[in-house]
Amino acid sequence: MPEQSPNLIDYYDTHPINEQEILAKLAARGDDLQRLTQSQLKDFDQDHYGGTDAVDALADAAGINQTDEVLDVCSGMGGPARWLAHTRNCSVTGLDLTQSRVESARRLTERVGLSHKVRFHCGDACAMPFGDGQFDVVIGQEAWVHIPDKAALISECRRVLRGGGRLSFTDIIERSSLQPSDRKQMADEMQFARIISPQQYCELLWASGFELKVTEDLSERWTLLLQSRLQMYLSLRDTTVARFGQAHHDHWARMYGDFVALYSSGKLGGVRILAHARDAGPAVPESSR
Repeated sequence: MPEQSPNLIDYYDTHPINEQEILAKLAARGDDLQRLTQSQLKDFDQDHYGGTDAVDALADAAGINQTDEVLDVCSGMGGPARWLAHTRNCSVTGLDLTQSRVESARRLTERVGLSHKVRFHCGDACAMPFGDGQFDVVIGQEAWVHIPDKAALISECRRVLRGGGRLSFTDIIERSSLQPSDRKQMADEMQFARIISPQQYCELLWASGFELKVTEDLSERWTLLLQSRLQMYLSLRDTTVARFGQAHHDHWARMYGDFVALYSSGKLGGVRILAHARDAGPAVPESSR
């Protein structure tokens, strides 16, 4: 068990999107929870921006197929991992710091009969409990902003990938200069331990043994998505209040509203990056060719 950040653990332990909320939504729709399929579950278990379309975009970029061993770093409740196993017929391992998220991921995966293809571990992304060269693909979605030591994270991704392996991820990034007060608020309230620019990510990737293939700016798309996502969170008021109290709902609504405002003002953005693990030996950055 890794040393855990109490604030980050509490952030996800009390998140409006949780296993109970997902099951309640499915039951309200009339789905039989005892005969649940991944095709039904995927409408509510994708706790990231863009739903299964975003997972498909990462998978397409990395060329994921049924022979690949895939690692989802910061896998949450396991929605993307299950979707990849369901649609690509590949084996997927999820790694997350929050024990409650891992336990929910395991239960949801068992409900839809995918435990033979998907497994989850509670662990630290900066000290992964896996052997060298164990995976063909590493993915991540909008969670690495919680990790302060980006160099250690990227280095670990390279270590667990085979030579030529693919890294395909999205993350929240700095788009224009953030004020110190903005950084502090995001760190204190959203648990964004370190927000960096796409260029900083690219430099870390090269230094850790990756060759950059594609970067895609998702900022405008995410701004619209997040504005809708804020309204979705507000619509969960009754269940959030019932489970965590009125004060928690009010705090979350104000906090997430401030987060979305940083996108609307152009200070925060999003990026999708594809990089390949360099094989042993010298290489020249694409920008120098």
